[in-house]
Amino acid sequence: MEPMLQLRSSNPVLADDQLVATSHARPVAEAATVAGVAQKTAFAAMLAVVGGIGGAALVRATGQAAIWGIFIGSLVASLVCFLALWRKPERAYWCAPLYSIAQGAMLGVMALLLDAMLASRGISALGGLGLQAFVITLSVTGAMLLVYRAGLIKANGTFVAVLSTLTIGISLMYLAQLVLGLFNISIPGLGLQSAMQGGSGAWIGLAINGAILVIASLWLIVDFQQIESAVATRVGKEYEWYFAYGLMVTLVWIYVEALKLAFHAAMMANERK
Repeated sequence: MEPMLQLRSSNPVLADDQLVATSHARPVAEAATVAGVAQKTAFAAMLAVVGGIGGAALVRATGQAAIWGIFIGSLVASLVCFLALWRKPERAYWCAPLYSIAQGAMLGVMALLLDAMLASRGISALGGLGLQAFVITLSVTGAMLLVYRAGLIKANGTFVAVLSTLTIGISLMYLAQLVLGLFNISIPGLGLQSAMQGGSGAWIGLAINGAILVIASLWLIVDFQQIESAVATRVGKEYEWYFAYGLMVTLVWIYVEALKLAFHAAMMANERK
């Protein structure tokens, strides 16, 4: 097995060892291609945009009561997709679209709520936070693809190990924030409260948010290499949807961090006026 195939991704989908095992277990009539993965990922992203617009429109039409329904529905849909795809990549043709629409709806509501928080302080974000986060996510994805194609960053074992350690640290910070939040305690700079409070805490929060966005973005390098390596082993055409789903998991994380970054920037720009 090539060393590249032994890389571990933060993405539980693309890190599945069964991916490679299946590719060697049986011949395929039609092999997956990188172009096919790109097309299906683009379609999944479009579904996420539609879901986001639909989720925001539903909240505007029905009021705050729809927010919890969308968040819970998104969580359930995501869990169903993850469990359905476990060792069953052929199910990705329906899991990837479902996941994209559900996550898109949740992110659309998040953007709407953050816009409302800004509006309550008399602040308006140019084009809305949702659009700003979309542009940031698209720009980051394009930049990481160029970096990967140019070979400027190699996703070797050390690179993945460092990213994994940083990602675990981020997860532990968010877990700690969740637990402390139950007692009305916040970690300085980690949540959106720092942006709302202003001062040095807002700058710390912006720096932390920016660092997490960079880490999330760098995982795309690993994901791209995982996909290209698996395609080289001639996995079946059905894996294209599987890879598209895996990329959407990473892109959703990037979008969330981009949304928070846009919120921080809007608050701090208003403070400097």
